[in-house]
Amino acid sequence: MNNIQPLRGEISIITRMTADTTLFTLSTKPEYEVASSFLPGQFLELSLPGVGEIPVSYCGFPSNNGTIELCIRHIGHVTNAIKSSAKGDYVGLRGPFGRGFPIDTYGGMDMLLVAGGLGIAPIRSLLLNLLFVRKRYGRIRVVYAARASRLLLFLDELLDFKKNGIIELLLAVDSLAVGEKKNPDCRIALLPALFEEMKIEPEKTFTAVCGPSVVYPRIITSLQNLGVSDDRIHISLERRMKCGIGRCGHCAIGEYLCCLDGPVFSVAELSGVEGGIA
Repeated sequence: MNNIQPLRGEISIITRMTADTTLFTLSTKPEYEVASSFLPGQFLELSLPGVGEIPVSYCGFPSNNGTIELCIRHIGHVTNAIKSSAKGDYVGLRGPFGRGFPIDTYGGMDMLLVAGGLGIAPIRSLLLNLLFVRKRYGRIRVVYAARASRLLLFLDELLDFKKNGIIELLLAVDSLAVGEKKNPDCRIALLPALFEEMKIEPEKTFTAVCGPSVVYPRIITSLQNLGVSDDRIHISLERRMKCGIGRCGHCAIGEYLCCLDGPVFSVAELSGVEGGIA
């Protein structure tokens, strides 16, 4: 399939998640690989004619009916433009691109999924893939933090998974709004604090991390302190991409191009690479 020429996708569902974040459900032809053949952690290029193009990580599950879910925060000229889109509008789609989470290596292992803020989008994609064949994996723990309770995305879905006993869930927010009551399922803490009392079996645990890169050093140190080896800590550098095909060089980190060699890397791969973690 030609990944240079955008394919047409139709906006079929618009779900406002927060004041600045929207979940878009797109419909394409079922035979398009952009919908049917991606791995969690990969991304596509979303374009609006006359406006521009941006990389967006998948947040759903591969579909055989042409459906794609994308969670988009409106912080730039393209993402702000798509906020004004309506059901039935068309967008351009290229992909899938990059290297996702190595899900084939996770069989039989415990999984620790760590998300900060909008990083829950690709982590949700991974979680849905794991739950599709739940018996293939051991314990699945999701650790998720945001600045405020109102910014916790897919919260009802996560709480439902927890209620049904198919995942363990640790939530945290930086602070509460004035007059806001504390959710019993949520701690008031920064993301790294959620690892302080955690006990895992490091020799049978893989971790997947996506969030603001500023917190990666502390998260990685916390995981290392739990005994997880660097080759079992997989992090997403999704926010660095631009063209998706290795032409612009915008996502270069040392010898790597995130759009081709990543965006998912093990910490072991990034050891000694300047700018790879922080």
